[in-house]
Amino acid sequence: MPILGFFINHITGLKFSFNLIKNSMHKSLRNIRFSIKPQRAEGDRPVELARTMSIHPLTYQELPYDPEYSHYAGRLTTEKLSNATPDEQYWKTKQEIILRHTGEHPYEISGPDALKLLQRIFPRDISKVKKGRCSYQFACYHDGGIITDGLLLRIDDNCYWFAQADGDMLSWYKANSEGLDVEIKEPNVFVSQIQGPKSMELLNHLIDEPIANTWKYFDWVEITMANEKVIISRTGFTNELGWEIYFRPENNIEKLGDLILEEGKKMGMIITATPSFRGRRIEAGLLSAGQDFSNETNPFSVGLGRFVDLEKDNFIGKKALINADKKCRSWGIRVVDGIAKKGRSIKLNNQFIGKVTSSTWSPYQVCGVGIVLLDKSDIGPGTVVDVECTDEKIHKAELCKLPMYDPKGEIVRGIDKKIPTKAEPWSGIKS
Repeated sequence: MPILGFFINHITGLKFSFNLIKNSMHKSLRNIRFSIKPQRAEGDRPVELARTMSIHPLTYQELPYDPEYSHYAGRLTTEKLSNATPDEQYWKTKQEIILRHTGEHPYEISGPDALKLLQRIFPRDISKVKKGRCSYQFACYHDGGIITDGLLLRIDDNCYWFAQADGDMLSWYKANSEGLDVEIKEPNVFVSQIQGPKSMELLNHLIDEPIANTWKYFDWVEITMANEKVIISRTGFTNELGWEIYFRPENNIEKLGDLILEEGKKMGMIITATPSFRGRRIEAGLLSAGQDFSNETNPFSVGLGRFVDLEKDNFIGKKALINADKKCRSWGIRVVDGIAKKGRSIKLNNQFIGKVTSSTWSPYQVCGVGIVLLDKSDIGPGTVVDVECTDEKIHKAELCKLPMYDPKGEIVRGIDKKIPTKAEPWSGIKS
């Protein structure tokens, strides 16, 4: 197995000075992204890196496909694989099944005061999260700006995992745990996602007993797979039917990972990179930390106000959020025959009105899709705008609600079992 060395130190997922200097940046650099490629060690000499970046234990499954990586939550996550185009990955996710080794980084918060710390950190009521359930959570600074988000699992009465997106929550836990009887540690857990309409069929094939019909969206359970006890959750980042598996140090991870991939291939499964998620999560309105929100945005401005409980006892950022503007400024966007360029590229009446935070092409809607953050809240869905696209041309676009379809989340809950056999193109801008 190759040793992963990294030939470049500038990587996506981190905030560098690009946004600060974009206006003065040489035009040849404006559409360039930098990623990390694995390279073999030379001979028998050991390789030492100035900074160690944690890799998923199943990274070897990606190496045959010329992978490129970005830095995410202190770990590496695949940005590109040569085994499928972005459109092929999209349709695999929507019609069949995919495997994705993610960069999400679980931390464990345990001890008698674990709940007290989490109540202090998160704006949602953690006491409502029962053992066997997951909860979407995000943390805010004192001024209401969002640090990052993730998935909280209640493992036991006084033990929780928070599988976080990109951002530094470890320091935040420690900084706010003074005087509390709590332990904060990294359990060395790695996450993989199995997503798509065939994901539950594969799961029932892999485990000793069929999963109970009572296993609901956002439940987690410990099951037996290949004589191994593993934790799986009914969650994902695609808004398609799916589940996630949490590999613990005591697991034979290679045995489990190879079994999942081998049996999944019989159903058409491929191992995928970020593009398999990007289109579906944009269409579903699933926000990406550091892109669609940041420490400069509060939950209300990006449409996450429903996850803030202002009636809850004091939590970090409560005062600022009470006084914050409660109106949403984040919407979806559909683009005619183009992909919106990220950044401050949206105009209305020849005036810049906001920025594109995420964008890609939707093979299903046959148009460019994206998420935008506007300067003001008086502009919303149905507004026709001009947007600069990746082809360096101005295209017409329309702001829309999120999610772009399946507003009740019936696909991810297994209620809507219809698998699309072809595209359903967006009707376009109505004159």
